[in-house]
Amino acid sequence: MEYRLAVLASGEGSNLAALRGAGVRAALVIADRACGALGVARAQDIPALLIPRGSRRTRDLFDEEVVAALGAFGITHIACLGFMTILGRRMFGAYGGRIYNGHPSLLPAFKGAHAVEDAIAAGVSMTGCTLHEMELAIDSGRIIAQARVPIEPGDAVETLRARIKAREHELYPWALGHVLAES
Repeated sequence: MEYRLAVLASGEGSNLAALRGAGVRAALVIADRACGALGVARAQDIPALLIPRGSRRTRDLFDEEVVAALGAFGITHIACLGFMTILGRRMFGAYGGRIYNGHPSLLPAFKGAHAVEDAIAAGVSMTGCTLHEMELAIDSGRIIAQARVPIEPGDAVETLRARIKAREHELYPWALGHVLAES
């Protein structure tokens, strides 16, 4: 089966740009808020949709709209890269086993939205990034690939986050490329 990848994003779009640079082509970008990823998608001539999660849209309604958009574009696989909305049962019912998430820690350590801050606060010497197959439980699922990033003395959240991001730009395209090639 030839894959058609959608990237779900909430941030600047640097991982989306890294995918393209490594030859992994997205067929659609969906953002849950106005963000840089939408501009990166447009610059790469990738269709881009804004489906805001917002406080008035339930997770079920959000999932329903996203699943409908994915279906309309013939999407087969999803990569959540910098995506900050929790997906619900409808998404996993439609795409379970084909949703991948990038996370800025060496899972299972430091799950959740504050992984970089939590790693520094814990005083560990090593963290990194993980690409994993998503499940309904947050930051769980089969680990596909990980890359280590040392925490240096005096590291601030932003300096560590920048080094993790650099490793993400190497790891995610490589790992997704392999997963998609095997599909």
